[in-house]
Amino acid sequence: MQVKRCKIIVAMIRDLTELLRKAKNRPIRKMAVVAAEDEHVLKALQDAMKEGIIIPLLVGDKEKIQRIAQPIGFSLDDIELIDNREGAAVSARIAVSKVKNGDADIIMKGFVGTGDLLKAVLDKDLGLRTDQLLSHVAFFESPYYHKVFCVTDVAMNIAPDLEAKVQIIHNAVKACQGIGIGNPKVAVAAAVETVNPKMEATVHAALLKEMNARGEVKGCVVDGPFAIDIAVSAAAARHKGIGGEVAGDCDVILAPDIEAGNMFYKALNFLGGASSAAVVMGAAVPVVLTSRSDDERSKLLSIALATLID
Repeated sequence: MQVKRCKIIVAMIRDLTELLRKAKNRPIRKMAVVAAEDEHVLKALQDAMKEGIIIPLLVGDKEKIQRIAQPIGFSLDDIELIDNREGAAVSARIAVSKVKNGDADIIMKGFVGTGDLLKAVLDKDLGLRTDQLLSHVAFFESPYYHKVFCVTDVAMNIAPDLEAKVQIIHNAVKACQGIGIGNPKVAVAAAVETVNPKMEATVHAALLKEMNARGEVKGCVVDGPFAIDIAVSAAAARHKGIGGEVAGDCDVILAPDIEAGNMFYKALNFLGGASSAAVVMGAAVPVVLTSRSDDERSKLLSIALATLID
């Protein structure tokens, strides 16, 4: 009996604007916004509402929200607003409870500390905890690369061990699949391409590659260790004699630790001319954690990204 092999078709997304196009073709999602008394966040919501991709549910100090909304032309008519004047941590618990009860699909950080928000998300009884590790997943559009790619984890896990990296890959794969990349190519980043017992990142890379080959890390193709040039440049890979389908064509770059990942993330945004969209994965729903340093397009694209992930 002959077994037919089906080739997995992997989508190539060249521009983050495609996230908006895809989001517009999906049902509108309701997003609970924690401590919505923030001008930058309200502007991002305004853009997302104009694109028809979300309905906001605002939680926070009603008077402050109204005071911020008026001069930027943000209409609060027909928008659900839960007035809370007991502080941002309480707003976080209220917003999380709304998602938990099915009254919202996504959660977004407003004028609240990340710690307070994540404490509510991870609350054992009332939160959105799963058995999965939380990790930050950022997608980039770079003028120097031929498609959109992901960098993880640059914001949550300081020095992930091997098991944590397995979960970080799992979260990135789920995010990739949400935007249409069916079998992402994961480059495990390090400083060199050879395994050195004194360099933990290279050891982890070799083990992750083996685990992927054995079917223990699923839904993707894992290779490494790769220095960044090998991960993103086919010419560099050829020059160094490194083959395989991931080298020079990766969809995901797995950072060895938060320091390397965060520096790479910010270098791409502030020196490399890249645009980005990011969410935190691993909770029951995506969490949009935008920064004040993110531009308006990045905030809008992050919201669009969150709407695409089930």
